[in-house]
Amino acid sequence: QLQLVESGGGLVQPGGSLRLSCAASGFTLDYYAIGWFRQAPGKEREGVSCISSSGGSTNYADSVKGRFTISRDNAKNTVYLQMNSLKPEDTAVYYCAARAGSSCPGANEYDYWGQGTQVTVSS
Repeated sequence: QLQLVESGGGLVQPGGSLRLSCAASGFTLDYYAIGWFRQAPGKEREGVSCISSSGGSTNYADSVKGRFTISRDNAKNTVYLQMNSLKPEDTAVYYCAARAGSSCPGANEYDYWGQGTQVTVSS
């Protein structure tokens, strides 16, 4: 069974950090571009970041540039999202998604999605 599982979410104070993980089972991530998305209550899903299959290309939403870093460890079949300087507006369910191919696709072109992990930024 092909599956993506996110972990690492939780409650953190403003200014704090979290590292999210996206682990794949049933397939290898080596040949997949991986995206991170988030959805806050009452809001549309938002693309946060994406990394190419090689890790050589990344992109970020303007709202997280300079604070979030996406990386991948293909040996561990896992992609990470390091989130620093967290703000209350970062509160959302975070999802990872995979698309076969080297480059980051459009938001509606991903093949597999995880179930999400909750991130809450609050004092």
